[in-house]
Amino acid sequence: MWPTLVANKIFKKRLGSNNFLADYPSYKEPLLGIVDINQNSKTIIHDPKDTQQYKVFVSTWNVGGIAPDEDLNIDDLLETCNNSCDIYILGFQEIVPLKASNILGSENNEISKKWNSIIREALNKKTHQRGKDQRDAKEEELKNNCPNKKEYSANHCEAPHDFQCIISKQMVGIFISVWTRRDLCSFIRHPSVSCVGCGIMGCLGNKGSVSVRFQLHETSFCFVCSHLASGGREGDEKYRNSNVAEIFSRTSFPRGPLLDLPRTILDHDHVILLGDLNYRISLPEETTRLLVEKGDWDSLLENDQLIMELMTGNMLRGWHEGAIKFAPTYKYCPNSDIYYGCCYHGKKAEKKRAPAWCDRIVWYGEGLKQLQYARIESKLSDHRPVKAMFTAEVMVLPDVKKLQTLFLSERFDQIKTPFEVSTTDDFVRTKRSSFRL
Repeated sequence: MWPTLVANKIFKKRLGSNNFLADYPSYKEPLLGIVDINQNSKTIIHDPKDTQQYKVFVSTWNVGGIAPDEDLNIDDLLETCNNSCDIYILGFQEIVPLKASNILGSENNEISKKWNSIIREALNKKTHQRGKDQRDAKEEELKNNCPNKKEYSANHCEAPHDFQCIISKQMVGIFISVWTRRDLCSFIRHPSVSCVGCGIMGCLGNKGSVSVRFQLHETSFCFVCSHLASGGREGDEKYRNSNVAEIFSRTSFPRGPLLDLPRTILDHDHVILLGDLNYRISLPEETTRLLVEKGDWDSLLENDQLIMELMTGNMLRGWHEGAIKFAPTYKYCPNSDIYYGCCYHGKKAEKKRAPAWCDRIVWYGEGLKQLQYARIESKLSDHRPVKAMFTAEVMVLPDVKKLQTLFLSERFDQIKTPFEVSTTDDFVRTKRSSFRL
């Protein structure tokens, strides 16, 4: 059975695909009988467009093959009460152990379903307290301690969020999940995924990328969740650069019926690369550990392999990364704040790894502005998760902008439609519509 599965992994994961999970189907016909304004606009030479700002959240987390508990709290990661965004992209690496049965066998999506369930609950909860009595008590306490109304509202979620999953895709241990506000789903088109394996035999999915793309109004987005080659020896960064080259050359998306959609990663308007990129610090291990103990991030970052690649390299030159003002995210002892190699003795000491900023988020193109770049202190694995927040410029047709105002108004709630959209969890996208008459 394995030879067939391996052949499928080699030959079927290189092209763009609609084979992913989502809450919504891919709409062939516009909702409510509305004309597809974008297609009609192709005949207009100088079609005026407006620009809107959207907040985009991006995170990456190597969870080390550890399955999450159902009650895992990711509120610190998402910060939905204080910094609610319009779009959430959560990338993971090693959601399953990288053993032969997972790499060569059929995809096990039970863990990705569990992560999606945790994300859904975190994004859509009303408050961070359980039970009405607790909520009322906390609300009263906040009111008493925060006489300033602005300060009170910043610490309390008065209304529930409503987010839907538009793309969810797994390749072995690499997993990416994309969520948007429900009212934005009608303006998102052409979602697609493309998987590239760079691991065993240069093509299996223990290393590589899962890329997702979609178009919001008139602007295209591409998010590349990656797990690059590991190794802390001198010259190992060349393997990581080679992985990036493979991902850029082999990732491919459908051009669409009008052949006007971006095909490669760099063809998109906004591109963000996230993941366990595995770039290390080009210093002796003893020097690295000493500088980490001193908290001398500047000296360490001067020798960071990814920063050098961004500045003078071939594959990522011209990409951008925000200022790093947090400690290296790898490698920690289990359930500890101590870096690996400081807590083991004897034979295991030979396997110690020097601390490094392996988990990164970088971007390419104009119109993205980073607002936040930080790590989260979760001890679930030997990596610390990293998150970033951006504002993204999105081009919107004037008529669509008016339509969006209608969707956000109370009048839209009064519109009666002859169908309802299926919002069942883990809806598998197909070419057929999902309307129930």
